[in-house]
Amino acid sequence: MSDRADLSGASWIKSSHSNNGGDCVEVATDVPNLAPVRDSKDPEGPALVFPADAWSSFIAVIRTGELGEA
Repeated sequence: MSDRADLSGASWIKSSHSNNGGDCVEVATDVPNLAPVRDSKDPEGPALVFPADAWSSFIAVIRTGELGEA
């Protein structure tokens, strides 16, 4: 049994910030209960897979600016 999510048919969405130098991510939004994330410069490379609710919480914190400026 494998713990790896099958991402072969995933639909990836590139960050809207990907045109600012290319150091961005893509997220698959059609994998139930998971949020796979990969480097937009290496789409054939590995993906980090987070629980969807954890990813949503992370994005909410980023949007509020709670982590400060980069």
